[in-house]
Amino acid sequence: MADAVVTLIARKKMVRARAGDRELSPIAGMAFGTGAVDASGVPIPPTANDSSLKNEIFRKAVDSYTFTDDTTCRYLCTLSVSECAGENINEIGLYDEDGDIIAIKSFKNKGKDSDLEMTFQVDDIF
Repeated sequence: MADAVVTLIARKKMVRARAGDRELSPIAGMAFGTGAVDASGVPIPPTANDSSLKNEIFRKAVDSYTFTDDTTCRYLCTLSVSECAGENINEIGLYDEDGDIIAIKSFKNKGKDSDLEMTFQVDDIF
């Protein structure tokens, strides 16, 4: 089972942007981590109070985004052959141009082989 959450800092930014108190920073990239499973490999759910991944190892700008419907934006990010090679990725965070993690998703280990590209997608749903 996978778990995802919008962080408290993202919610604070959204409410202030809706009030006209600030501009909302766009999504800049994905952060990848290896710390969101327990010893049995079961995903550890993130909480809204988390402001970082449990063990972030790499950040990369998103490759692209598409609107899959009126309330969902899908972000894609591809890790090249050498990026995160040999790692068991089990958490992803979307980060904005301020560098803040605004959404976190945890999942079972995804082994990243050193001879393959790997593409991740995250849906931002409203």
